[in-house]
Amino acid sequence: MNQPRPRAVGIDLGTTFSAVACLDDLGRPQTLNNGEGDKLTPSVVFFEESEIVVGKEAVKAISTAAAQVAECAKRDLGNRMYEKVLGGRQYPPEALEAWVLNKLRIDAEHQIGAFDKVVITVPAYFDEVRRKATQDAGYMAGFDVMDIINEPTAAAIAFGFQQGGEHAIAAADGMCRILVYDLGGGTFDVTVMEISRDQFVTLATDGDVRLGGRDWDQRLVDYVAEEFIRRCGVDPREDPNTEGRLWRECEDTKRTLSARSKANVACDYKGQAVRLEITRQMFEEMTRDLLDRTAFTTRQTLQAAGLQWSDIDRVLLVGGSTRMPAVCEMLQSITGKELDRSVSPDEAVAHGAAIHAGLLLERHHGQAPRVTIKNVNSHSLGVVARDSATQRQRNAILIPRNTSLPVAAKRIFKTHKASQKSILVQIVEGESASPDDCSQIGKCSVRELPPGLPADTPIEVGFRYAENGRLTVTVSCAGKELCHEIQRDNSLTQEQLASWRQYISGR
Repeated sequence: MNQPRPRAVGIDLGTTFSAVACLDDLGRPQTLNNGEGDKLTPSVVFFEESEIVVGKEAVKAISTAAAQVAECAKRDLGNRMYEKVLGGRQYPPEALEAWVLNKLRIDAEHQIGAFDKVVITVPAYFDEVRRKATQDAGYMAGFDVMDIINEPTAAAIAFGFQQGGEHAIAAADGMCRILVYDLGGGTFDVTVMEISRDQFVTLATDGDVRLGGRDWDQRLVDYVAEEFIRRCGVDPREDPNTEGRLWRECEDTKRTLSARSKANVACDYKGQAVRLEITRQMFEEMTRDLLDRTAFTTRQTLQAAGLQWSDIDRVLLVGGSTRMPAVCEMLQSITGKELDRSVSPDEAVAHGAAIHAGLLLERHHGQAPRVTIKNVNSHSLGVVARDSATQRQRNAILIPRNTSLPVAAKRIFKTHKASQKSILVQIVEGESASPDDCSQIGKCSVRELPPGLPADTPIEVGFRYAENGRLTVTVSCAGKELCHEIQRDNSLTQEQLASWRQYISGR
């Protein structure tokens, strides 16, 4: 008896909101509602004594129990622990992300039945450490993570699918160069791509993993708080619950100012109240530098792709923060083009992930791939080496940024002294020549060097960088492969991951 094929499911794991989508019986992506009947689930976790609450109800707790609420854990991925102590305990950010993913899984299973294979999206500008952490979060939530895919790439796939109609990407004709401007709640990406009937090729990507709508909210919070201090002499931000209520007020005000020219913000603290009128012009002036940062990155990405604005056919808007009128005005000004809003800014990324999941399942079942996806790496990869002239440590880059993936690269280094017994290969990610200014991915410690090696014996370090931005390292000496395991300072061990998986998902 034939086993039914697994469902093709994609998850947009966002900083502030997350969504899950699957392909229907006709191969079309559909966003699945959560248990509350909404398409988007707040990426918020509330620790209420022995109960862990995720989503809308967790958001409500920000106003009354802010010290027990974890928000924006995605921004802490790559760190050993989430910045905040919750219930007297610190948690790895992967675990907090896993609780969000687990809720998405449980809610989705009520509609489509049990599943475990998924594709999860990440910002294009995520480094390798954060990508590994995202995969680990998926594992802890009980998933078999088939792949991770860049959010702008997923949005482009959803766009190509939509342009192709019912028969998906394979029906689309011609080649189109698009720039995807993706401003979400906590991260920002720009990606330039060429898409055709059967190919999605990334030409260049750039971004900021700590820039998003949350930062626009922060400006409003700070403005209201400073005005409260001026009028009343106390800072409402000193009380977490008051600050939590102010956050929610300011987030609502930001959304109102996308539809209206003015809005009111109220703040009550220690028996005193302030009500302020905020105009759209005021809001845009206090956040102009944030918008300018995205404009600079957008121009830089186009330049890195070797293109002019006349070469771009579509400018695609993704992410809920692109609803702010100032974003559209800025983009129209620098591009000289009408902006493409044909895909849902909230759902496109999850839809593209579901389509990619479907393509992977087809390939797994022996079907020829209908489409090819080619990405680039967002950061250069190298190892820490000693400069023979200056004796200073430097970043010896093996794979420059915006290199087409997958890619393999090798480089020869030398032992420092005769009869050297061990070597340490430190892997870094970044553009600076100084390793101190780069992100530390991990290290390979090799202690079994052959005895009696002369000084300056060649040591070959090889990198293989996969399409999804995950790295494999090999270290070889005298024709023998010595090491391929990366030791990561901030990653959980396999035993820890298994324990968290059982605790969070029961799997």
